[in-house]
Amino acid sequence: MGEPGHSRRALLKGVGGLVAACPFAASVARAEPHVTDAPLANHASQDDRTPFYGARQAGVVTPRPAHGMVASFAVVADDADALEALFRRLTERIAFLTAGGPVPVLDPKLPPADSGLLGPVARPDGLTVTVALGASLFDDRPWLRPLKPKRLTRMTRFPNDALNADLCHGDLTLQICANSQDATIHALRDIIKSIPDQLILSWKQEGAVPVVAPGPDGTAESARNFLGFRDGSANPDSRDEALMDRVVWVGAGDGEPDWATGGSYQAVRIIRNFVERWDRTPLGEQERIMGRSKMTGAPLDKLSASEFVGPDYAQDRDGRLTPLDSHIRLANPRDAKSDANLILRRPFNYSNGVTRSGQLDQGLLFICYQADLDAGFISVQRRLDGEPLEEYVKPVGGGYFYVLPGVETPSDHLGRALVAAAREPRDG
Repeated sequence: MGEPGHSRRALLKGVGGLVAACPFAASVARAEPHVTDAPLANHASQDDRTPFYGARQAGVVTPRPAHGMVASFAVVADDADALEALFRRLTERIAFLTAGGPVPVLDPKLPPADSGLLGPVARPDGLTVTVALGASLFDDRPWLRPLKPKRLTRMTRFPNDALNADLCHGDLTLQICANSQDATIHALRDIIKSIPDQLILSWKQEGAVPVVAPGPDGTAESARNFLGFRDGSANPDSRDEALMDRVVWVGAGDGEPDWATGGSYQAVRIIRNFVERWDRTPLGEQERIMGRSKMTGAPLDKLSASEFVGPDYAQDRDGRLTPLDSHIRLANPRDAKSDANLILRRPFNYSNGVTRSGQLDQGLLFICYQADLDAGFISVQRRLDGEPLEEYVKPVGGGYFYVLPGVETPSDHLGRALVAAAREPRDG
């Protein structure tokens, strides 16, 4: 739940000038939303398409739609040929689902080609399916072990964690996002039906993002989490390609295996919120714990500002306004050293029903991306260990994964470079 990042609205001032000068400025602002902007009401369409083909997978810097899930699988693949077959089948299904199209009509004596959840035509609905690999896929296969990304490890327990083994790790994850819940569920069921012999579902967590009305200038606020605070105000600007190249995407000079260029490290955390306890906590204490105004998202040292204006810790060294142990201050001290710890957060809220003790099971499906897992999420989380917010949150699941590079052409497939590297003879 940390917030390391440069203010994503550093150029908001300039946008404001455009709004005043140009009647079309508001529509321009809506055309390029930030990854953690709340989805705008009445702007999504079932015909929305997010391109599947590209050097990098969609669903990382892509703005969040209203619905998302992470599904984790065990993989059945004993050699490079089996792994290639899996990747080719995944690529085929994802390419179809994200483009949309009519569902094949089969003999009624056979099982139908599709679940029918979306009707006779599967419309894309803004769907993205992002494929990532877990450490166990490499560790459990000697022929893949030398190719494991350098920083990919099994997620270990932090002091405040209460991890449920049934909700952790996996050989492969799918992050499935779309404008509607039906589209995400349809995609999951399609992939399970299409690849039952190689993918075994281990766990999944669904989530959603609140849909909001646009502001007067056409821009959206950050979405609120179930603690009532805006989540994403200080995210790095996902529209800044140079910044994303530094923060999110692994490059050729980053010391990773050659096949991994164009990928990213994904950290997933299922974080339960003790909402009943939080709702009985005084507002002033909530704001001191978070370091922001609950209603506006403004930093506590600039209460008249917007959520996109950063705090000035240099003028508040003793933490009189923004406590030294507040969530935003620990997550991102905003100094030269912490600039190396930037991550791109892309979370969803979840609500799973009621626990055996009669409490609401609600929280955050936290997802973030970074080029260096150690410098990114792990370093940020270590700064947060022991923070006052821990009284109200409890991580219960998740894992670390590596997002595969993208599929550039229809003749390409996911994991092509990894499979080719696995087939290369190696000494010893």
